[in-house]
Amino acid sequence: MDHIVLAPALGMFIGILMGLTGAGGGILSVPLLVFAFHMPISQAGPIALTAVALSAGLGAAIGLSSKVLRYKAAVFMAIFGLILSPLGLWVAQRAPNTPMLLIFSGVLIYVSSKMFIQATQTIAGKPPVLTSPPPCQLDLSIGKLIWTVPCARSLMFAGACAGFLSGLLGVGGGFIIVPSLKKFTDLPMKAIVATSLGVLAIVSTGGAMISLASGILDLSIAAPFSGGSLIGLLIGKLLEKKISGSRIQQIFSVFTFLVAISLIYKCII
Repeated sequence: MDHIVLAPALGMFIGILMGLTGAGGGILSVPLLVFAFHMPISQAGPIALTAVALSAGLGAAIGLSSKVLRYKAAVFMAIFGLILSPLGLWVAQRAPNTPMLLIFSGVLIYVSSKMFIQATQTIAGKPPVLTSPPPCQLDLSIGKLIWTVPCARSLMFAGACAGFLSGLLGVGGGFIIVPSLKKFTDLPMKAIVATSLGVLAIVSTGGAMISLASGILDLSIAAPFSGGSLIGLLIGKLLEKKISGSRIQQIFSVFTFLVAISLIYKCII
């Protein structure tokens, strides 16, 4: 009975974080499900993917209606993500739980550290200096990306990595896609967030459908958790206009780091 109240509450919390941080909040879905319902990553991952798929789909639709979603780039990245996602799911179902938790903890520590440093630099007015122009540049005359081989190669690599980790760890992959789009393109932040959500929606939906077809998706938890995340995303989008994004990223990164340490402790004891 706990999941009737706890699952939507956790989902709403994750949705708010996704709305505030540009999809980064989805990475906390798995560890929170592991702690709350005492399940292995192989079971928590598909539930998290379902919530990310629905929430990211809503966010992408909002971005598309606002004409900030670069849908060609999103679809291109998602294609390679979908190719690698089943491989990640296959590995996740066969890998021992403790090594998976340690790998996940390492990813969380890396992501939280990078996010904290970037947010601190932004608050201090010291954004990272680009030594060379990104491979994917926006043609301001038509408002579209200029496609080149280096651009396609960069986006392909980012999409493939996000897809593999999406299947392996049950994360959407926004923690890879958002920094990759920042590094490889000169898109404004609103377009980066919307495009990232577009990729996540496609890749996560593919992973969730495979999990459902394989019988490893627990709908009794996935449904209320996903419903809560949708409501949370809408709340996060409303709060986004009133709260400093960089300060929220700092707080989120510290919380993520503490979750990683807790997971490591869980593995040791």
